[in-house]
Amino acid sequence: MNRPRLFLVTPPQFDTDDMALKIEQAFAGGDIACILIYMPGASTKAVQDAADKLVPVIQAGGAAALVYRDTQAAGRSNADGVHVDTSLEDVKLAVESFQPERIVGTGGTKLKHDAMEWAETGVDYLFFGKLDLDERDKAHDKTLAGAAWWAELFETPCVAMAGNTLETLPEVAATGADFVALKDAAWKSDAPISEVISMANTILEAHPFPVVE
Repeated sequence: MNRPRLFLVTPPQFDTDDMALKIEQAFAGGDIACILIYMPGASTKAVQDAADKLVPVIQAGGAAALVYRDTQAAGRSNADGVHVDTSLEDVKLAVESFQPERIVGTGGTKLKHDAMEWAETGVDYLFFGKLDLDERDKAHDKTLAGAAWWAELFETPCVAMAGNTLETLPEVAATGADFVALKDAAWKSDAPISEVISMANTILEAHPFPVVE
């Protein structure tokens, strides 16, 4: 696929049965590369219970199921991978434990040097954007700048966090990021989520990667 793919991030709190239904409906809207089960501050048991329910639904839809930070829950639920952003040492440990069978992603670094150092661990992607920040209509300027810098210079795939409306997608796609992350734009829309995903894919299809000669 020669254009950015969707990377969905769940809300930090949700009803698991309701979320499972929404995820099923989301796949009716087309391509989704992966879904991050994002439950910051939740206990391992809570993450485990949610992952046990959601991972099979995500995988049945053809996407990779990732768990935020909790490597234990990720492993026990047979998730496809984990997103670890707590420290460089934690990232290294996750890479050693999960690869090559499973995905390890990271992000949230403040400095370019840190981003390069974390990527050198062999992670599968680098995430630009803060998952815990209140979302705006548009992507944060630092997210756009970071993703554009990374996409131009490095081979490790990157994810860029979009804003909370689909109107933000063209500017994020223009960075050259391999994946565009949606959180509130997907789950808090008044439109059915299948329609949101369909429209998001239509927008991204209109923004292919530049041809490198």
